[in-house]
Amino acid sequence: MPASGGKLARGPPDAGRCENVRSQRHHGPTDGSTFGPDEIPALPEAYTLIESASLAPLNTLRVAATARCLAELRDAEAIPHLLEHDAARHGVLVLGEGSNVLFTADFPGLVLRPAFEAVSVLEDSGATALVRAEAGMNWDSLVDWTLARGLSGLENLALIPGLVGAAPIQNIGAYGVEVADCVATVEAWDLVRRRLVRLSREDCGFGYRDSVFRRSPQRWIVTAVEFRLAQEPKARLDYAGVREELEATGSGEPTPRRVAEAVRRLRRRKLPDPAVIGNAGSFFKNPIVTRDEHRALARPNVVLAELSMGMSHDLEVAIHEGATLVRVGTAIFGARP
Repeated sequence: MPASGGKLARGPPDAGRCENVRSQRHHGPTDGSTFGPDEIPALPEAYTLIESASLAPLNTLRVAATARCLAELRDAEAIPHLLEHDAARHGVLVLGEGSNVLFTADFPGLVLRPAFEAVSVLEDSGATALVRAEAGMNWDSLVDWTLARGLSGLENLALIPGLVGAAPIQNIGAYGVEVADCVATVEAWDLVRRRLVRLSREDCGFGYRDSVFRRSPQRWIVTAVEFRLAQEPKARLDYAGVREELEATGSGEPTPRRVAEAVRRLRRRKLPDPAVIGNAGSFFKNPIVTRDEHRALARPNVVLAELSMGMSHDLEVAIHEGATLVRVGTAIFGARP
């Protein structure tokens, strides 16, 4: 693919755009320096650079802030080139839909906004399908895309805000399902090894709202995720509220599509639409306690429930509708008053 260079535009995002001009391919300075605004190489149509870019429309709280430079990235191959930009000396922030960001000041460095969003089925075994989605795809759009093709696994995660690339970073989860349940491989740019790598599910080190990407945020830029999804529906209705929502609406057989619609109704009742009322969605992390601490929490008429932690010694505890919920291993247990 031939390369091009882009001149950095000044002004707000709707006023300043890079003008792509043809040039020879660069692989970076040889003296260890960084590229200046007029020297950074590019791939044709791979990105747009905006100087002094407003970040207010790029976060769901609509907090006013400015980035020294914003790169709207349409091709992951341009990442190593952009990391040589002068603005990257002052920090690099990957910004998706901005639902987990609260700006307290202007950002002094380079903001990368992934806009590559291709999705495809890589293989179909009959029982399962392997789906690859690029990091810039809207998460809920991916859920709909898989449902339209009769694939099951992501329906309980419907309407979670953000992009596909953010999903494995904090191992998003909702209504009894974590994205780690379906992830086969994560593709990411490794800033330490300076190359694109593929990490298996095991290599991702998934934990409760955790992963290697979250533990080393300055090392990874997720570029794509591959999901192993079932062809046959496997409804997960054990989380409080989902089964009841389906029954209340008389939805009939709990198909993946109906489960997703039930989850969306539940979420919309609990949370305002960020497009109407600025908010950061639902964010919380249940406390982790030791088994001894769990025993100390035991009380009569307390519901104890389990969520898999992938841990052998600690427990997850949550307060749900006035009751303490506890997960140990992979079995659900407890008693209601």
